Amino acid sequence: MKWIVPYIWVAGALQLLVASSNIFAARMFRYRESLRTLPGHVAQVFVVQNVFIVFTVAGMAGLCFAFAEELAGKSLLGRCLSGFLSVFWFGRLIVQLFFYDRNLRRQHRLFDVLFLLAFTCLVVVFAICAL
Repeated sequence: MKWIVPYIWVAGALQLLVASSNIFAARMFRYRESLRTLPGHVAQVFVVQNVFIVFTVAGMAGLCFAFAEELAGKSLLGRCLSGFLSVFWFGRLIVQLFFYDRNLRRQHRLFDVLFLLAFTCLVVVFAICAL
């Protein structure tokens, strides 16, 4: 399935964009102002979890660039990891559609649509690789 390797690289780039979007989200949603109203330990947990999510998604992107052939089905481990990534991004797609506030999604419709397209693309690419 070497034909899908370029799509895996695109998936890696999309994941880097998703990871970097957290930097813009922090400004757009004014995290600092909101975190000041929370107890210190809750704010710390939020920041730590956000940073770890960014590193995790960036790491998944790195796997796409470094191990594209394995993710494309060259190895059982690669196919299993592709399956996990497909399920992971499907979960994120569901969160985008059904958990986030609809009014907020309407206010930022362009970003909402871009995220939906990116998550759908990631689900499809990794599902094809897993199968």
